Amino acid sequence: MKSSLLASALVAALSGLVPLLAQAGTPQAQSRSDNVPPPQDVPYPGTMTVHVDATDTGHRIFTVHETIPAKAGPMYLLYPAWIPGDHEPSGPIRKVASLVVSANGKRLTWTRDKYNVFAFLVDVPAGASSIDVDFQFLSSQNKGEGSIRMTPEMLDLSWSKVSIYPAGYYGSRIQVVPSVTLPAGWQFGTALEVASRSSDTTTFKPIDYTNLVDSPMFAGKYFSRLDLAPGAKQPVHMDIVGDTPEDIKTTPDQVKALRNIVTQMDKLYGAFHFDHYDFLFSLSDKMSGKGLEHHRSSEDGTGADFFTKWDLKTPRDLLTHEFNHSWNGKYRRPADLWTPNFNVPMGDSLLWVYEGQTQFWGNVIAVRAGLESKETGLDKLANVAATYDMNRPGMLTWRNIQDTTNDPVIAQRAPLPYRNYQMSEDYYSGGQMIWLAVDAKLRALSHGKHALDDFARAFYGMDNGAWDINTYTFDDVVATLNQIAPYDWKSFLRTRLDGHDKITDGIAAEGWKLVYTDKPSDIVGALQKRYHAIDFTYSVGFTATDKGGLRDVRWNGPAFKAGLAPGMTIVGVDGKDFSADNLKQAITAAKGGSTPITLLVKDFDEFRTLQVDYHDGLKYPHLVRTEGAPDYLSQLYAPK
Repeated sequence: MKSSLLASALVAALSGLVPLLAQAGTPQAQSRSDNVPPPQDVPYPGTMTVHVDATDTGHRIFTVHETIPAKAGPMYLLYPAWIPGDHEPSGPIRKVASLVVSANGKRLTWTRDKYNVFAFLVDVPAGASSIDVDFQFLSSQNKGEGSIRMTPEMLDLSWSKVSIYPAGYYGSRIQVVPSVTLPAGWQFGTALEVASRSSDTTTFKPIDYTNLVDSPMFAGKYFSRLDLAPGAKQPVHMDIVGDTPEDIKTTPDQVKALRNIVTQMDKLYGAFHFDHYDFLFSLSDKMSGKGLEHHRSSEDGTGADFFTKWDLKTPRDLLTHEFNHSWNGKYRRPADLWTPNFNVPMGDSLLWVYEGQTQFWGNVIAVRAGLESKETGLDKLANVAATYDMNRPGMLTWRNIQDTTNDPVIAQRAPLPYRNYQMSEDYYSGGQMIWLAVDAKLRALSHGKHALDDFARAFYGMDNGAWDINTYTFDDVVATLNQIAPYDWKSFLRTRLDGHDKITDGIAAEGWKLVYTDKPSDIVGALQKRYHAIDFTYSVGFTATDKGGLRDVRWNGPAFKAGLAPGMTIVGVDGKDFSADNLKQAITAAKGGSTPITLLVKDFDEFRTLQVDYHDGLKYPHLVRTEGAPDYLSQLYAPK
């Protein structure tokens, strides 16, 4: 998502305000070499240990020591490349430094594989029963280097970044004893279970390597823990770290809404797929935001004011989105996304289910739980619908939703020159629109007796307490839909996934319609304020910073035709200094007339005057009821 991927994708997909954050490209994990042994489903002989010293918060350095059982002869070690939830070979190998391998106190020579930079070959000497691996993970010093994961007040420890493992085995067959040393007095949250503590060092119970990687830790100087399911058989907690003690304080109403997340998910699915669950929640203006799913936890990061500036008009679906992944993505997982270890390439073809349906339920449950008002939910949905009504011209000519499931590998979340035309990870919001159409169709076919809730319970709500992996295929999705309401679901889905038509028909089928007015919704205003941006996507056709720096220009829109392009800066509007208000006034003044809007722009070191021939006034998306039609949306958003 994730940088926070979810936050970035949400803003970009819903309102076009912000491009996805730049991340340095990561080498592909596919190897041209046959030297690295493929994973086998057999037990790894012995138990490896991983210890992380996370006390150097000033330099933001994680220092790692591992002991790995071994036998004499050549041995390949792997640094995790394909990270679940990222859907791409995102393992930050570039941040690994000072790698030293030794045995019996003697340093061994290692060689990186010629075609697979994540693989290291060592020759284990005779008489050695284990090797020691030492290295440092040099986390980002600033956001230009990627997401910041360590500050003086908190840290995010992801085991995939601070461990190397032996090739030739399923990750689930390698047993590990993990431990960590934290700064003095810090507290932590994790799905791992504590075995022992000694001063500031905690040792956890043995766990297989796959589930170790799936069990990150948030730790911090300022920490609080909330019980979100008092008395439940499968406990759910929220472990909060903040920049200051004030940031982590909660009110009874806030705790009630957070507990409602668990209640509403239980009513949706009727089963939990974990033995216990921890929301790892960072509230910080220093550590980067994040949204990454795990089976028994999630990494959730927002700004420091999540609780201190609480209101129901702000998007708050990060928590519900990532929690939903415990069912969709972790327990039920697309078959081509399951891999035996973290260096076998994943297949992303079903991300429109994995992420698209999670985007759908994340938004719905946020309203059902009371994190957002119904009006906020509708305004967010209006922004998504407008995206696929007017702001995906490339979808009408050359790309489709299915092809965007390749984007985690193609673009690796780097910025794009014309995101609206190139498209990106549209399986999130485009998938949400497809599942909205499915919901409406199920209701229509059953005369209101069935909805997507029924699919959710049938597809994900089995085997309460199980937290193994239960894979699915496209045919499994179709078969379950047919069990609820027989129909040609294969064609229904493939038409929307593979076609080049608008996918907004679910809005009308739910009893509402998309309209544009000259007044922005509260959501648009909140997002513009949060990201210091302005959004004129549906009028002149661009988004920009509040200083006039162009971010995305709608392909073949009025601004595009006038010569504007991303990277330019607007410095003047109709002879006045640039400001959002002056631009609004100019667009309003040009409505119904023939005089173009005059923009002075800076393009590199040149100034140019461009004429935007646009006369339809300000336009912002909203949803309004269709008179006489069933109101399925209100039923969808109603708490259960």
